Amino acid sequence: MHKKRKASHKLKANLKKSLGTFLFNKWSFQIIVILGCVFLSYCVFLDFHIRKKFDEKRWTVPARVYAQPLELYAGRRYEKGRVIKRLKSNGYKNVRILKGPGQFLVRGSTVEIYTRQFHYWDGIESAKKLKIKFNNNQVTSITEMISSQNISIIRLTPALIGKIFPLHDEDRILVTYEEIPETLIEALIVVEDRHYFEHFGLDPFGILRAIYINGLDGKLTQGGSTLTQQLIKNMFLTRERTFTRKINEMLMALMLEYHYSKEDIFSAYVNEIYLGQNGKRGIHGFATAAEFYFSKPLNELNNAEIALLVGMVKGASYYNPRKQSKRALKRRNLVLNLLKKEGFINKQELKIAISKSLNVSDKPRWSSAKYPAYLDLVRRHLKRDYRIDDLRNEGLIIHTSLDIDKQEISQHSVEKSLSKLEKRKGFISGTLQAALVVVNQHSGEVLALIGDRNKKKNAFNRALDAKRSIGSLIKPAIYMTALNRPAEYNILSSLDDSELVLKQQNGKIWKPNNYDKKTHGDIPLVRSITKSYNLSTVRLGMSLGLENVIQTLKNLGVTSPIPLLPSILLGALNLSPYEVTQMYQTIASGGLQIPLRTIRYVSDSNEEPLKQYDLTVREYIKAETAFLMQYLLTEVVQNGTARRLKQELPSLMPLAGKTGTTNALRDSWFAGFGDRILSVVWVGRDNNSSTKLTGSIGAMQVWIDMMKKIKPEPLLLIEPEEIEWRDYPDMSNPNSSCNQIKSYPFVKKYKANSIDCY
Repeated sequence: MHKKRKASHKLKANLKKSLGTFLFNKWSFQIIVILGCVFLSYCVFLDFHIRKKFDEKRWTVPARVYAQPLELYAGRRYEKGRVIKRLKSNGYKNVRILKGPGQFLVRGSTVEIYTRQFHYWDGIESAKKLKIKFNNNQVTSITEMISSQNISIIRLTPALIGKIFPLHDEDRILVTYEEIPETLIEALIVVEDRHYFEHFGLDPFGILRAIYINGLDGKLTQGGSTLTQQLIKNMFLTRERTFTRKINEMLMALMLEYHYSKEDIFSAYVNEIYLGQNGKRGIHGFATAAEFYFSKPLNELNNAEIALLVGMVKGASYYNPRKQSKRALKRRNLVLNLLKKEGFINKQELKIAISKSLNVSDKPRWSSAKYPAYLDLVRRHLKRDYRIDDLRNEGLIIHTSLDIDKQEISQHSVEKSLSKLEKRKGFISGTLQAALVVVNQHSGEVLALIGDRNKKKNAFNRALDAKRSIGSLIKPAIYMTALNRPAEYNILSSLDDSELVLKQQNGKIWKPNNYDKKTHGDIPLVRSITKSYNLSTVRLGMSLGLENVIQTLKNLGVTSPIPLLPSILLGALNLSPYEVTQMYQTIASGGLQIPLRTIRYVSDSNEEPLKQYDLTVREYIKAETAFLMQYLLTEVVQNGTARRLKQELPSLMPLAGKTGTTNALRDSWFAGFGDRILSVVWVGRDNNSSTKLTGSIGAMQVWIDMMKKIKPEPLLLIEPEEIEWRDYPDMSNPNSSCNQIKSYPFVKKYKANSIDCY
């Protein structure tokens, strides 16, 4: 009985063991199935994630902003030295023999240039060998050297003036596989992945080698990564060194190779790889690095320069050529020797390449800090038409109206003139500030803009955001309101310049005065504005009605709120220099208000046009009224507060202009124009204390210094059909005799009242 019981227990134990084994195997199978499903789901997720990012948005690319190209043609006055300066600033190299794009040489009065190919808004302009001859600071001929044909006009590659960066501050220029230099392809294969075009994303030999070394070291020190794996690491993964991340990297590399061609993956690698740091911005891709380190495009790099960049892949900071030149040189030469060993370059090419210095530029040829105020205006204009994400990420190409010559001249004139004024007035150096806007009044294009006397600063863009009292710059709006009533007012209408006392709405008494503290009795309108008399101007404005003057200001382009107060008649109106420029643009263009603009064309990253910014024109001021005002502003230069222009710039006459001075000499203004050039200058102090400068002593001096170099064409006073000239005694200048006769413009169909000589 006992034995049976024992046998029964033994049988039960065996049954339990067998059942346990069965259950164990069943659960093992289920677990394996579950794990397999999880792994498969994970792979599907990874696959979807990879393809989505690779297809839809591989990179965020900054918008690139260009100045207008320099146009040269036979007969244009342009100094040889300025052409050379422009070429150097654009990264062109001065050489002895022209061998490729981006080079130039000087032979006496001739400059030979091998231009770069550039994709303009109207098509691709291929690289050319050009010979430009100069004589007496003038272009005499332009010849295409290969065909020996004369060329009527050329455009030199526009300067890259800045970029609008992605939020994570990556800088990148994209290139296709066809655009990658052959030497770069060969060097990357030799140094980074010898079996790239044979493997399927993973290199088994590299992996075995890495396993062996990692086993010896007892930690993960070798990766055995292919180019595909490196791309995965840069685009999708973190830089942590763990086995989990390595497994992910290998899986994703297999998937990427399955879906995409070797050429697609290689070009992605060339565009993505990290190659340095520019301040807080990462330099990604070989095309960006070529610009950053050598100031030229990728296709212009020689063997030594390509080898240097390829050598930096191993460690961009460790082999930084600007900070670790010896280390970078040694690494570069190693890459060159590998190229020679594999037969990609010959012995002579190796010798030439190794003999070269690193040849790294001191800094990139572009700088987002070079023209910060102008770039600020470009951004504001772009935001009207594009989402901020598109500006930061889509690689837009923006062609602007910036004229680099005028921008540089303007900046130099501001710095030079303010230093002189501070010395003359005994101010501490750097206490005066300035803002300046230069436009083509007929197109509305902003050619130059200064927001700070220090060209590298733009913490506060005074040209756009400093709203200051404009003083006498408002007076043309008052006189135009009068001249718009030709039956009542004309150039020689009599105005009363006697004492005036006004009681304001708040009960306070306002008693304006002339700057010279005198009264002048009855005077002709032309003399009132020429001498910028306050009393006669206020009387005229009050008789016209403040509402009508305000409407004229709005018609001229003023959009800021305008108080309905008599004090606006003497410029108690705060406007920015930019808004004043819009106001004077309408006058200078003959009454046509053209919104000021900086952008000519915008293209996408493939250089396909997105938007062309056409001219928008509206006539807010009658042509005859605008013409009469233009004439009066030439009289300000001839006989009035801006007459120093006539002394300083005699060969450029006639020019038109208006000075502006505010209470306690806090603000000094000048607005002036010739043909196709208008500029407004403001000089003041940020704390709003006195500058001790009138408009003619301060801002006008900046304007004169600038125009001596810009040399605007004289103003063409082409009268509209409604205007005729009539002879009367000269009353523009109080020192003239009544026997002196002068022609004045009048609206034809209105007879002038009996006019006495004042």
